[in-house]
Amino acid sequence: MLKIGSHVSFAGKGLLTAANEAISYGSGTFMIYTGAPQNTRRKPIEELYIPEGKEVMAASGIDNIVVHAPYIVNLGSYKEDTFRLAIDFLQEEIRRTHKIGVKNIVLHPGAYTDKDAQYGIERIAAGLNEVLEATKETDVNIALETMAGKGTEIGRSFEELAQIIERVNLNNRLTVCMDTCHIHDAGYDIVGDVDGVLRKFDDIIGLDRIAVVHVNDSKNPLGAGKDRHAPIGSGWIGYEGIAGVVGHELLKDKPFILETPWIGKKETSERPMYEAEIAMLSGTTIERFGDEFAEDVERLHYFFDKVGIEPRLYVLNTWELLKSDAKARKADPREPMERLYDMLMENRVLSGDISEEAVNQRLLGFLAGPDWLSSL
Repeated sequence: MLKIGSHVSFAGKGLLTAANEAISYGSGTFMIYTGAPQNTRRKPIEELYIPEGKEVMAASGIDNIVVHAPYIVNLGSYKEDTFRLAIDFLQEEIRRTHKIGVKNIVLHPGAYTDKDAQYGIERIAAGLNEVLEATKETDVNIALETMAGKGTEIGRSFEELAQIIERVNLNNRLTVCMDTCHIHDAGYDIVGDVDGVLRKFDDIIGLDRIAVVHVNDSKNPLGAGKDRHAPIGSGWIGYEGIAGVVGHELLKDKPFILETPWIGKKETSERPMYEAEIAMLSGTTIERFGDEFAEDVERLHYFFDKVGIEPRLYVLNTWELLKSDAKARKADPREPMERLYDMLMENRVLSGDISEEAVNQRLLGFLAGPDWLSSL
């Protein structure tokens, strides 16, 4: 059975808050940060409502979740104070993860900043050696995340991750988090050759090390090295590309975690698309939203066909325009989904009382293409 969920909030009542939010989206798994990812402030473990959260999880059949380490951890830094903070704080995060009962904590390997890639690889491995040695009382694995290649970050190739793993003594506790946006932006063609990409990963690292898959579309073309997530179907990977990863035989039983951006015309109206994305990728759209969802998506196809808009071409052409034409971008910076949303509102294609969130959910159905619609 497909285990797919999203990043959810750990604020308020901790694991109980997270579990309830995940269930509201129809999730079979989810990912949390044990506190704000930008700082080291953390609530005592006793205040995280762990037993209550686990009870809710068990009632919904959720038995495998993921923790993400905070962004401030940089094991690749040459600055001693930054490096020591990363080691010490990551140890504490691992112990908290263990007490929550989670087996994998996702980590951005680190960035070498003013040094070079080889320095970064060796520095990260040295940090991991110290962290893993100091947390042997736990059974938590560190899932090194595949990175997009932005700036000086390490992990932009399978080879870099393999070099880190080879240098770590207790590397039986190293796993991998594969991120679809990141590997696409790093140059791995999961749209045209997902089988080849997975074979290459298996040859270099081993598919058995994959512990979790982050599921994100990308606002940039293959190999851009940018790392900018997009809702599923609204980016360069596209719905079929994402579905090819999520439904791949070699990745079955892995937890899939959405980190797609919240969208909306105003900050106060921004909402995640997780519920629709989960339903579409797990084949439960009608069960979740009813027949009217498919009927509305059919209306969108009828309308956009009349005005000459093909979903996939429109998305890619709009991103290309925004990327290559600064004058056009300044005149109209709206991204593809916002432009399509505005067309629908201007032409009153759907009923007037439908919410902005519901319209955007149906737009995701449109962007998945006519084949997806006909499969419902």
